[in-house]
Amino acid sequence: MAVATDTVQAKDPNLRKVAVGSWALYDLANTVWSYAVFSRAISLYLVNALGDKDGNALLTLAIAISVALNALVSPWLGAISDRFGRRLPFLFAFTLLACIPAMLIPFVDVTLGVLLFCIANFGYQSALIYYDATLKLVSTPENRGWVSGLGNAVGYMGTVLIVVLLILTGWNPQETFVVAPLIFLVLALPVFVVLRETPDRRPHDHAMGKAWRATWETVRSLKAYPGLGRFLAARFFYTDALNTSITIMTVFATRAVGFTDDEANYVFLGLTLAAIGGGFLWGRLTDTWGPKRTLFIVLCTWAVALGVGALVLDKIVFLAAGILIGSGFAGMQVADRVLMYRLSPPDRLGEFYGLYGLVGKGSQVLGSLFWAATFTLFFDTLGVATYQVGILTLLIAMLVGMAIVYKVPERREG
Repeated sequence: MAVATDTVQAKDPNLRKVAVGSWALYDLANTVWSYAVFSRAISLYLVNALGDKDGNALLTLAIAISVALNALVSPWLGAISDRFGRRLPFLFAFTLLACIPAMLIPFVDVTLGVLLFCIANFGYQSALIYYDATLKLVSTPENRGWVSGLGNAVGYMGTVLIVVLLILTGWNPQETFVVAPLIFLVLALPVFVVLRETPDRRPHDHAMGKAWRATWETVRSLKAYPGLGRFLAARFFYTDALNTSITIMTVFATRAVGFTDDEANYVFLGLTLAAIGGGFLWGRLTDTWGPKRTLFIVLCTWAVALGVGALVLDKIVFLAAGILIGSGFAGMQVADRVLMYRLSPPDRLGEFYGLYGLVGKGSQVLGSLFWAATFTLFFDTLGVATYQVGILTLLIAMLVGMAIVYKVPERREG
């Protein structure tokens, strides 16, 4: 087996360590953007400018709009890449779209800044479709869980990098909008230089029309792929908790738990270290146990963490729950991505990862709107306790997702 594996790696340059490392480095790069811009800068920027109630409402509305637009076109974007037989050019284009508008936010007023954030977030979310689909290039059935875990673990090192830089430099949100996208661009470049992608075009006359038809045919034929429909239904619920937590983690820690902005940086550094360790751990367990079992256990740990975090607004308790949450961030993404791969037809990965993205983003839209509605309706009455009510709604969504994913059949590969 070792000889055979070595032979495969020698023939396929994308299986070299430098190629796998370049692929994982992109995860690190986009995590710099995710934490610095999405999780920290935009929320502090709006809450500082508009206050808790209006800032949270506008933040979640902006996220809902940008993600909803992306959700509507995700299957089409994925199907288009299948038709052209390539992912990397699309990944490059949307990486640029994530970075350039974000860098302009400090130089405009709040209204235009929110619009630029919507465009940048659309680009970031779109890039993930193609990045997830390139997992096939750099892995084999025997190590796909480990490579996916490696990407997540290295990715969370991006959070460590940007948090350390924030601690050392004290960049405010406006400065972060400029620096973080630049770091993203520089660290993302190796994946476009090192990876080799041979075009695998399928015959077509009108790529756009055929991509749309293929997408809707996929939706209508979900029953032909055992477990896929149930898995996507489960994903709708548990990614609500994941995505909303990413959006509000900084504001929750500072406004509800009582950390200062500087203390929050140290807290999230610790959570990120847990995520790095969790990426390697859950990646190995995904290969050993299978992605479904691993995913279910991760969801259980998240349910505990959300329950404790919602009920007890204490710094030490938050740190303890944060360790589970940090590890769970990595574990959920590792097992979730591999389980989707195993349930999908190999020749339509871009299209099906587009559908996968559509479900997660649709969930994020509804979750964001629900969070905004919670603050609009209850903040004047409940004050800080509104944050706790919001977290409890995420726990309910997580439990529903757990119940559904438990019955997903898992097809082993390799």
